[in-house]
Parts: sequence; C-alpha cells; structure tokens
Amino acid sequence: MFDTAVYQSKMSAALQFFEEELKKIRTGRAHPSMLDGVTVAAYGTTMPLNQVANVIVADSQMLQVTPFDPANLQAIAAAVRNDPSLGLNPSDDGRVVRVAMPPLTGERRAQIAKQLGDKAEECRIALRNVRQEAFKSVKAKKEAKELSEDDAKRAEKEIDKLMADFSHRVESAAQAKEREVMTV
Repeated sequence: MFDTAVYQSKMSAALQFFEEELKKIRTGRAHPSMLDGVTVAAYGTTMPLNQVANVIVADSQMLQVTPFDPANLQAIAAAVRNDPSLGLNPSDDGRVVRVAMPPLTGERRAQIAKQLGDKAEECRIALRNVRQEAFKSVKAKKEAKELSEDDAKRAEKEIDKLMADFSHRVESAAQAKEREVMTV
C-alpha cells in the first residue's frame, strides 16, 4: 500500500506558510504580525524586528514598537518606513516608534486583494508540486512492481482527494481574508 502521510504533511506545511503570509496582509486594523517581515539593520547585521523590539497594539489603528536598545530607534523607524509592501509612515518620540494605520482607500483595498490572490496562487502551485511529486513516486513504485495497478489507482485517487481538500482550505482562507480586507 502507498503511504500518503509524507505528502499530506508537505501540503499541510504549504498551507501553514500561506496562513502565516495572510497574517502579514493589512486589513485596516493594527496587528503586531503585520511587522513580522520587517528586518532592521542593527548591531552590524540585519535582524528581524521582533529580535530588536517589542511590538504591541496601542489601539485599533496604532502599533507601538518599543526597542530593547534605544540606540536602534532610528533604524527601526527607517526599516518600517522603507518596507514598500506596508506603506506605513512611523513616527518616534525618542523612546518608542508609533506606527499609525492610515485608513485603507478603495484603490489600496483592491491592491491588497490582488496581493492576496497572488499569495493564494503561490500556495496552489506549491500544492500542485507536492501532488506531482506524489504521482511520480506512485509511478516509480508501480514500474518497480512494488504497487499493483489497483493500488496505484487507489493511491492516485487518495492524493487527488488530499489535493482537493487542501485547495478548498486555501480558497476558503483566501476568501475570508478578502472579505476582511474589503470590509470598510
């Protein structure tokens, strides 16, 4: 019998990565994970923001970034300002960096929805690659006479069923996030 658990875990990993990417997409409300992709030039190297500062939600439209070392304040503000995918303009008061979330315009919402669609397609491509890898493995085992014709067909159907399940989960997560983005 063909074991699909390996391919199921690979598909699950692709879905988890997609869900993490969704957290970074801005929806109009402030959320600390929006700044997860920001890297800061500190201590002579580039480091993720969460390793040089604490990010909290001050209110629904404001993030507050408190650096562990006040010397990194300017570098943190510059890193947030220079990230084009965020489009944010932080301000600092000498102790903390405040990142105000400007209201989303209709045009910006459409851009974010398009970005969301691109990320969903990347996930679907990753899922299809895992499916192709599984099909190649089934074919190789069938040619090596390790699997009978019937077992190979059953394995292919099971892989297709997994693919359909994960595709549905990606689609529903993308639609939920798109509804959240488009809500004014």
